[in-house]
Amino acid sequence: MNDEQKIYRDLQKHLDELPIGYPPTESGVEIRILKHLFTPEEAKLATQLSVLPEPLSDIYERVKETGISIDGLEQALERMALKGSLWRQVKDGVTHYSNAMLVIGMFEFHLERLTEDFLNDLDQYFEEAFGEELYRTKIPQLRTIPVGKSITYEHSVSTYDDIKQIIENCEGQIAVANCICRQAKDIQGESCSHTELRETCFILQDAAEHYLHLGIARSITKEEALDILQQAQEAGLVLQPENTQRPMAICCCCGDCCGILGTVKKYPRPVELFASNYYSEVDSDLCTGCETCADICQLEAITMVDSIATVNLDRCIGCGNCVANCLDDAIQLRKKEEELIPPPNTISLYGNILVKKLA
Repeated sequence: MNDEQKIYRDLQKHLDELPIGYPPTESGVEIRILKHLFTPEEAKLATQLSVLPEPLSDIYERVKETGISIDGLEQALERMALKGSLWRQVKDGVTHYSNAMLVIGMFEFHLERLTEDFLNDLDQYFEEAFGEELYRTKIPQLRTIPVGKSITYEHSVSTYDDIKQIIENCEGQIAVANCICRQAKDIQGESCSHTELRETCFILQDAAEHYLHLGIARSITKEEALDILQQAQEAGLVLQPENTQRPMAICCCCGDCCGILGTVKKYPRPVELFASNYYSEVDSDLCTGCETCADICQLEAITMVDSIATVNLDRCIGCGNCVANCLDDAIQLRKKEEELIPPPNTISLYGNILVKKLA
């Protein structure tokens, strides 16, 4: 192994210690991806960063023996941040830097700068190792919440399962960006079959500041956010905020573009890999067999049996799209007996993932 290869292998091992790790493969595709993201000098510097955001002064204490000046370090970290290779956050006027996971993280930060070669390597990596890494702890980064039209007053929906309340309660910036998954599919010539909408990725609070700094999102009002979300729901997209009570992001997903839904659909029991408090139930006496629900289901959880819609509860994630689009009111959303309460914030979420990963 030459010196350059060792630098990238050291970084792979370092990133593999993050809550969502970066496992090795026999093909070495993970090294090719790192070469898309980091120069050798940047890769070496990235091994000195932490998963927790740190101010420049703390990072400098670890790397000053290399001879780099604190100004040179700041310039290098800013370049890496603008490339989408790490997290950059401003807290109380002080800029902090940290490692970013591949997903959610460096992949999403490469919005508007994706290349076909990079995407092909990512597809191979998901297939060989990273898809399994995403779900090894069965604690998802995102949670599925019902679309608005599927909810009635009888459901007593918790704030974290109500998309309108999530937006209304958001403190700080709200930004919207193009969906990275649909952009990837557009580049690969596999455009979305569900919607022409592209600007459907919402970034909230501190994360919004990072996206705005990168120039890959635009700031919007709460009213604008709710309007776009309404369009996403009308298109039958699955609402997936971060799996916390104060989410930093909201995705609007479809089964043919979303890397998460697309990967999980291959599992025999996708429901085990989602955080959701609902499921759908069909009233066979009311169902007329129109198949609208089966057509709109992003997880392929509904099939027709003797011309009656039947829900496979191993696949149903309780998004509510079938309920909202049933012309005969033959499907209802039911709340699960045991409610899943999400962690309070992002740090708690990834702390839980890391603890279970190390157990």
